[in-house]
Amino acid sequence: MGRMKTFGLFFCTFNPKKMDISNHYYLGYIVKAIGNKGILRIQLDTDNPGYYKNLKEISVAIKDQLVNYPIEEIVITDDKANVAFKNIDNTDVAKLLQGCSLYLPLSCLPELNGNKFYFHEVTGYEVYDKTHGYVGLVETVLDQTYQAILQINFDDKEILIPITDEIIKDVDRDKKRIDIEAPDGLIEIYL
Repeated sequence: MGRMKTFGLFFCTFNPKKMDISNHYYLGYIVKAIGNKGILRIQLDTDNPGYYKNLKEISVAIKDQLVNYPIEEIVITDDKANVAFKNIDNTDVAKLLQGCSLYLPLSCLPELNGNKFYFHEVTGYEVYDKTHGYVGLVETVLDQTYQAILQINFDDKEILIPITDEIIKDVDRDKKRIDIEAPDGLIEIYL
């Protein structure tokens, strides 16, 4: 764990290394300070906000560093939460954190079952199609567009497969394998 350090007018757990979010995931951001006791409104970017109702600590991205803040209280309503951090007890201090991104370690992610998966976890998985057999290895998931897409490498060729319930048939975490049923002609256009 880090050491206690003064940041502005308040104390927080501080890790002096540059921000490395490779082992963290984005949870949301701080919208604004509310009230006069340092309470912060945060926007959660998650499908299951209630999962975080017992959160004890969160990492805040401040000037290329992740700073850990212990949580005194969190109240979640829909996809927003009011958070009271320990050692932050006034609005002026809380306002310094407005707009900051929030992160948690990957180990905090809820476990998924069945065909649901986190995009980061399937990198390197083998992909097999019902008709074509082995399709290649997942290089990454492209999620900047409306439709998330598996980017697969097969013999130095790129194959793009949309992530939909109709196409993804099975995810085997033990074998690191994804079974798909690609629409007719989709794989052929890449080969």
